[in-house]
Amino acid sequence: MRLRPPPGALAVAAIAAGALLSSTAAAAPPDGDGKVEGTLRSAAPSAPAGSSTAAAADRATDGEPTSTAPEAQDGEAVSAQPLPPVKPRLELATRPPPLHVEYAQYGVALAAEISLDAGAACPRSGPLYSCILGSGGGLAIRSGYRSPGPWYFGGAYQFTKMDSSNLYRLGIFQQLRAEMRYLPDIGYRAAPYFSAGIGGVIYGNEWGAETGGALIFGGVGVELEVSRRAVLGVSCVYRPVLLAGWKDTANYERATAIAQFVGFELLLEVRTELGRR
Repeated sequence: MRLRPPPGALAVAAIAAGALLSSTAAAAPPDGDGKVEGTLRSAAPSAPAGSSTAAAADRATDGEPTSTAPEAQDGEAVSAQPLPPVKPRLELATRPPPLHVEYAQYGVALAAEISLDAGAACPRSGPLYSCILGSGGGLAIRSGYRSPGPWYFGGAYQFTKMDSSNLYRLGIFQQLRAEMRYLPDIGYRAAPYFSAGIGGVIYGNEWGAETGGALIFGGVGVELEVSRRAVLGVSCVYRPVLLAGWKDTANYERATAIAQFVGFELLLEVRTELGRR
């Protein structure tokens, strides 16, 4: 006949054994390596329960899928945005300073003299109606000094074969002039200029001097700098000429006259450097 333990004895024995084991663990001192302390620290939570990392760890423990933290997503979005284009610095284009070089400038030009009015030299009625002083063309030769600034000073000799209505076999109109030009610096190879001057003239048959007088002129032009030592240009001037009265080859007396011309030139000039300032 087997004896059964009284009811509740097993429960009481289990409670007593658990209390004995817990008191033994609490009373046991830690070893020299601090294993108990390390065990307790590893068992403790490493982050506050409210942090995102702890929440992610709890969700991973519970089997829930984890997601990227909002802070990381915001950082990635900022880094993914393209940076605004950087505008390059615009350096102001500055022209180099002038060389301040002095030149001797000389050359030739094709010249045309267009008669506007021959004045009293060609009256509009009577036996002297045939005009002895018309338009013509020829050649000009000049030389001068070009300063480091905008000024040119020089002289020119020009001869043109004029239309004399067959009263002269070869009517040659000769001029000797003092000239100046003002050339403002505009920073381009092609530069406009203003010109003016004064001089004397002679006119006659076959290079003769049957009459003479004085002239003044003023005009404009454009000079193209092909190189530092060569220029091309065109000019237009207004030239009134005072001619003394004379007797022509047909023995007609010509009165003192003020003839008016418009002159055109196509010029080629070269430079020789004189020095620097």
